[in-house]
Amino acid sequence: MIVLFNPLSTSPGKQPLPLSLMSLASMLEARGDAWTLVDGNLAADAAAEIIAQLRIVPRTQVSLLAVTVMPGPQLTHAVEVCGRVRRELPAVPIVWGGYFPTQHADTVLRAPYVDFVIRSQGERSLLQLVDVLRSGGILNSVGGLSWKGSGAAETSQIVNNPVQPLAGLDELPELPYHRVDMERYLHPNYLGRRTVAHNSSFGCPFACSFCAVVAMSNRRWLAQSPARMATVMGHLATTYRVDAVQMHDMDFFISEARTAEFAERIADLGLRWWALGRVDTLMQYSDATWDKMARSGLTMVFSGAESGTDATLALMNKGGKSSAALTLELARRMRHYGIVPEFSFVLGCPPDPENDVARTFDFIRRIKQINPATEIVLYTYTPVPLDGSLYTEAKRLGFAFPETLEQWASPAWEQLSMRRGDGIPWMNAPGGGIRRRVRNFERVINAYYPTVTDARLTRWHRAALRAASAWRYGLKWYGAPYELRALQRLMHYQRPETTGF
Repeated sequence: MIVLFNPLSTSPGKQPLPLSLMSLASMLEARGDAWTLVDGNLAADAAAEIIAQLRIVPRTQVSLLAVTVMPGPQLTHAVEVCGRVRRELPAVPIVWGGYFPTQHADTVLRAPYVDFVIRSQGERSLLQLVDVLRSGGILNSVGGLSWKGSGAAETSQIVNNPVQPLAGLDELPELPYHRVDMERYLHPNYLGRRTVAHNSSFGCPFACSFCAVVAMSNRRWLAQSPARMATVMGHLATTYRVDAVQMHDMDFFISEARTAEFAERIADLGLRWWALGRVDTLMQYSDATWDKMARSGLTMVFSGAESGTDATLALMNKGGKSSAALTLELARRMRHYGIVPEFSFVLGCPPDPENDVARTFDFIRRIKQINPATEIVLYTYTPVPLDGSLYTEAKRLGFAFPETLEQWASPAWEQLSMRRGDGIPWMNAPGGGIRRRVRNFERVINAYYPTVTDARLTRWHRAALRAASAWRYGLKWYGAPYELRALQRLMHYQRPETTGF
C-alpha cells in the first residue's frame, strides 16, 4: 500500500485538488499498485488516518508513505505528521518530494523521520523506488533519488542519484478522478460555481533567480498537447459539471500555437479559466490569439511583474525581454480584451531595498491608472538557494537558511517561506521597517481599488472602502492605516492571493 499524503496548505476547507499526488497516483493506478490519498486539508487527523491505512498492510507487502512538500504551512504539517508516523510505525519508509525537498535534500534527510527524497519530477522515480523496496534492488538505480548512505541516520553520507530525463505529460496516464471525492475539490470563486484545478505542463525554460521552480526542471518545459488538454476539460465539464478551471502550470503560455489551439478546442465548453504567464511572452502574442483566448473564456492571467525598475529585473535574471514598460503595455492590452491582469511584485530586494520599495509603489500606481481592474499581489523578497547576485548579496547581509527541518517548521520561518516574515536582516534595519511599509501600502491600495475576486463585496462596500482611503491614496500617505484595517476586517476583506488566485 502506497499512502500519498498532501499536508495542510493553509487552513482546512476549500483547497484545490492535489495535482502532483494525483499524477503519482495515475502511475500507480495504471500498473495496479494499491494506493490511497490522505489530504491534510480535509482529514480531521491526517496522521491517525495514515497510520490506520498502513497498519492493515500485510508484512509481506511493501508499504510506503509518499509526501509532497512546499515550504510554509505544508512543511510544518509534514514534519508533525511524519514524526508521528515514524514513532508509531518505525519500519515504514517515508519519501518526500516537491520543490522544497528538491532544493534542500540534505537538510530533509538529516531528519530521522525521512528516509528518501525524490528530486525534480517524481512519477517514474516513485515507481522505481517501490520496485527496489519490493525486490531488494539497489537504490542507485532510482533516478533523482537522494538517500542516506552507510552509518547512523543523522550523520550518514547523503547519496544524490542523477536526475533522469523528464517524462512528457502526454506519456502519463489520465488522472484517476474517480478514486477521490471530486465534490470536495470543486469550489465557487470569482471564475465560476464549480472551479477545479488542472496542470497541463511541467517546468519553465527561464531561470529567474528568486524562483524555486528552476531547481525542479532545470529550465525544461514539457506540456500536454492541446488535444489532450481539451479532452480532459471535456471530461471534467461533462462528468463533474465543472464550469471554471485554474491552470496551475508553472508557466502556461510558453507556446502561442499550443495556447491558440487549446482556446479553439474549448471555445464551446462554456468554461472560464485562469492561468500564469510571463509578461514578455504574452506581449508577443498576436491579436488573433488574444481574440481566441478571450472567446474561449480566459478571465484572468497571473504574471510576475516583480519590480517597477529594469535594474531590479536584471538582478532577478528575468531573462527574455522583460521590462517595466512592457508590464504597463500588457495591462493596457488586457483591458482592451476584458481579461483581468493579476501582477505580483517582490519588494525589498537588496542591495537598496528602501529605494526598490518606493519605486515599485509608484510603478503600481501607474498600472492602476492604465487598468484599474488589475489585481496586485505583494510579497517581500526571500532568497532561494541558487547562485546569483541577489542570493549572494542576501548572504553578505547576514541571511542564512535553517539547518534542520524543525527550524524550517518554526512559526517565523513558516511566514518567511510565504514571503511575509520579519526575519530578513535588511527588512527591519534601523529606520527600515520595509515589511511594515509594504503591508501599509497594501492596505491602502486594496481599499482604494478593492479586489474583483471577492464576490461578497457589494457596491456599497466598495464605495465605502474607496471613500475611506481616497485621501491617503491621493497624498501617498500610507503609514498606520488603522481605520482601513478595521474597515477591511469588518467586511472580512480577502486579499487576491487568499481567494485561490
